[in-house]
Amino acid sequence: MKRNDRMPEFTHPDRPGAQPTRALAYLISTYPTLSMTFVLREVLALRELGFRVETASINPPDRPADRLTPIEADEAKRTYCVKRHGLSGATVAKLQTVFGNFGGYWRGVALAFRLAGLDLRRLYLNLMYFIEALMVGQWMKRQGLRHLHVHLASQAASVGLFVRTVFGFGFSLTVHGPDEFYDVERQMLAPKIEAADFLCCISSFARSQLMKLSPYEHWNKFVVSPLGVDPETFAPRPQRAAPETFEILCVGRLTPAKGQHILIDAVERLTQEGRRVRLRLVGSGPDETSLREHASRSIARDCVVFEGAINQDRIRDFYSTADAFCLPSFAEGLPVVLMEAMAMEIPCVTTHIAGIPELIRDGLDGLLVPASDVDALVKALARLMDDAELRQRMGQSGRARVVELYDLRRNVERLAAIFAERV
Repeated sequence: MKRNDRMPEFTHPDRPGAQPTRALAYLISTYPTLSMTFVLREVLALRELGFRVETASINPPDRPADRLTPIEADEAKRTYCVKRHGLSGATVAKLQTVFGNFGGYWRGVALAFRLAGLDLRRLYLNLMYFIEALMVGQWMKRQGLRHLHVHLASQAASVGLFVRTVFGFGFSLTVHGPDEFYDVERQMLAPKIEAADFLCCISSFARSQLMKLSPYEHWNKFVVSPLGVDPETFAPRPQRAAPETFEILCVGRLTPAKGQHILIDAVERLTQEGRRVRLRLVGSGPDETSLREHASRSIARDCVVFEGAINQDRIRDFYSTADAFCLPSFAEGLPVVLMEAMAMEIPCVTTHIAGIPELIRDGLDGLLVPASDVDALVKALARLMDDAELRQRMGQSGRARVVELYDLRRNVERLAAIFAERV
């Protein structure tokens, strides 16, 4: 959709003669959070288009207040945090629902038991989702909101499913994958699909997985709505034609799914070949201890730098010094960090999985290798190290690809049109 394509008009209610703005509640498991900065960007862009978007989060932000950026701090202040309201908030929401929506309350209880079957642990989790849903639903009523949109089809979406059941509010999801596709039953994906008014899929691959899991009559609920980045914020940086030490950057949570152990092995192999290389790992997560131990045992231990979790106001500094970006993931949705690197004309090496080939055309916008294949990863990185012209060509093509298909403003306009049509 081009910027000058006809879009629905979204107006603010305080403008003379304006119709009421479209109002949405956004529910996220943790907000703001470093691993999902794209949600913050999406919310801000929707507000710029005239939507009233109020945010709720099950958990507090993933960092203390003094480590949030100013924009994140503002969002945290205006976001309804379920767990911060604790037992008193849950008790009030329960009483309000019992006395104001008796039938809806017991529909929620019945759903918790029906979805749990004979699994007591699942019953406990469902009852927790149910209580959190009462709190979110009562918050929505106070805010005058009648539609709930949830990012990711996992735990927060389970809360959303109960909100829909108890209160009857509109319900939609943005589905990323791949975790939801691996544990369909425990993630209650089928009931969520059935209950949702529509589901936005960040890639055609994600849509295909929902189709695989759903009867044909639900397929009209699935619409592809890609994420995006701002090409002006992530602007090209000067390229080093002949770096003395080749800088490889990997940005992402330190988890088994990201495959960073494979990348450390690849850097060790490149070092054994006599190449001067430095790997910067930006992020934190459950695999950090294992990765640090791996790097300390490697002959390339002095070449691997753990930078920790980095705020968005500093992340471009790391992109600006990178000669290549590498994400050797085993499982993905469609990583926004790849879009960021491509927008800055950094040549990317990543794996040929899930929705990634929709973003990167192998050999044109970047290099794709089989997941888990260290030999292929070493060969791809060495190819970029040896060919400055290739790095420049792929960097430019990658940016053009992002500008064409993954421009944040344009894709949020596309999302806004979906909301305008379907909410």
